Amino acid sequence: MSYLNQKSIKNKVSFSGIALHSGLNVNVCLAPAKPNSGIVFKRVDLHENNLVYPNFMNVTNTSLNTTIENEFGVKISTIEHLMCALFGLGIDNVIVEIDNEEVPILDGSAKLFIEKIISAGIHVSNEPIKIIKIKKEIEYSEGNRFISIKPSTLSLNIDFELDYKNPIIGNQRNKVKVFEDDLTDIYNSRTFCLFEDIELIKKNGLAKGGSLENAIVVKDREILNPEGLRNDKEFVNHKILDCIGDLYTSGYRIVASVKCSRGGHYLTNQLLRKLFQNKDNFSILEIKEKNLPHTLINKSLLRSIA
Repeated sequence: MSYLNQKSIKNKVSFSGIALHSGLNVNVCLAPAKPNSGIVFKRVDLHENNLVYPNFMNVTNTSLNTTIENEFGVKISTIEHLMCALFGLGIDNVIVEIDNEEVPILDGSAKLFIEKIISAGIHVSNEPIKIIKIKKEIEYSEGNRFISIKPSTLSLNIDFELDYKNPIIGNQRNKVKVFEDDLTDIYNSRTFCLFEDIELIKKNGLAKGGSLENAIVVKDREILNPEGLRNDKEFVNHKILDCIGDLYTSGYRIVASVKCSRGGHYLTNQLLRKLFQNKDNFSILEIKEKNLPHTLINKSLLRSIA
């Protein structure tokens, strides 16, 4: 059995929870999909025009989440944590059946998505995977915020830095090798916000389902969550989680080095749009095991999947 072949889940798996921004209860079912079908979101509360593809060109909103939309105006929002889990577990093909407009936030991280997918089992097909290999360095910036992507040999490296005036969050930086490192801290890291921003966020109709059960809230020099942080770099680690999920809107796993400072959903999406404007910037490769020693699936998870 080759981990360089396309993967789906073996069995259906369901979960329910509150949507972070709408505050509604949402039900989701992940279902197996055939090779080369990719990730497909299906709004089961609608009877037509209900398929939405998580492609960077379909991203229509990046304010506090990533929202995708099809040509008929059907939306799915807050997809990034689930997309990160699918990327990390090497899931190439799956149908995401959802009965509302927003993916549940669960605990604010990718932890429960990872656990659910592993519990469903992983099916490895006979079809080889495809990857995106970056050929030229591409940058996108706005003011003091920037993101870049450049060629790498056989890995996806992410170097992310955030810089907050808040003394608890402050300046954090972390570097990960997505296909090689233990990403447990990344997957477990929760979304976060400043206490003083909550009122404005809610005035904008967002975070109706937000609570200390699904987000870290920082007030001055205090973390309001009674359990504290899950790891020392939880803030920047969550940004890396988001970045991985957003990169998966490229359609395939990527071999590249990504560097980002003060970025988020918007910068990552703009980078992908700029990258794929020119076919000279990238190539899509079908991978045969004989010519690639890497698994292109995070090594720390292989024991769980086997």
